[in-house]
Amino acid sequence: MVRVLVTGAFGYVGYAVTRALLECGHEIVAMTTQSGRPQPSDRVKVVVADVRVPEHLKMAVDGVDAVAHLAALTRVRESFDQPDEYAMVNAAGTENLLAAVADTGRVLPFIHASTAAVYGTPEKQPIGEDCEPAPTSPYGLTKLAADDAVRDAASRGIVAGVSLRAFNIAGAVDQRPDPDLTRIIPKAVAVAAGRFDSVTVNGDGTAIRDYVHLADLADAFARAIGAAKPGNFEVYNIGATPASVAQIIDIARAITGHEIPTRHNPPAPEAPELRADTTRARTELEWIPVRSSLEQIISDAWAAEQSAS
Repeated sequence: MVRVLVTGAFGYVGYAVTRALLECGHEIVAMTTQSGRPQPSDRVKVVVADVRVPEHLKMAVDGVDAVAHLAALTRVRESFDQPDEYAMVNAAGTENLLAAVADTGRVLPFIHASTAAVYGTPEKQPIGEDCEPAPTSPYGLTKLAADDAVRDAASRGIVAGVSLRAFNIAGAVDQRPDPDLTRIIPKAVAVAAGRFDSVTVNGDGTAIRDYVHLADLADAFARAIGAAKPGNFEVYNIGATPASVAQIIDIARAITGHEIPTRHNPPAPEAPELRADTTRARTELEWIPVRSSLEQIISDAWAAEQSAS
């Protein structure tokens, strides 16, 4: 049994990671910025702390054996309007947390929730971990800075560092919906439920992106904690199913039984495809995405949408 600090523990991804770690028999220190959160289990201790406030973090890391760092701002478009806030939370916040870990004097597994946005839009597909990062948004830049901070801490023997670079996370765990309606799958099922009139599609909807079920991503976190090695920094891509926007909408129509009207914008200057090479995660972590078919992802997202309605 490992006592794991999960930052951002009550968020969309944090909840799923906490659940997966509990299923592995671990204890959780669930970190949140909001007071009054209920304690979901006798194996979960809730601690109120903010990665932007270094003095908060000493209490959060006290007595833990590993860190799953998910606290972050994550919306690409929003990051252009709030670059300083994104830098403060994603980059400086990670540095603050690493400093608190260093002060414990123990070398802890430190699993960073990173993103494929650090790669930008490379021409070579699928994207491997050796692809040179070239982020195109403040969000991607700040997550790359956080990765670099973990890499540096690992090189100095402070942590056993792992970066999980997730592609497009979707689906639901325990019927908890994805609140980010800038993403295509939660928006499509929300339209099917009648909460919105239409889904906006750039161009003809043929651009391909890689999707992974939230539960499969959470499993990768559980595996990474056991695989992290002191003084090392490893990067793993976490993706599973390439699909176009048009495919997603067609499958969502079939699963929900509802029409999903679309509104087409002119084609955007975007990469025609971004696919994940996950060979390293499958080989070194023995990670196998078992819920990441589009049908399963969309079915779970639809069940969560209906539950929340």
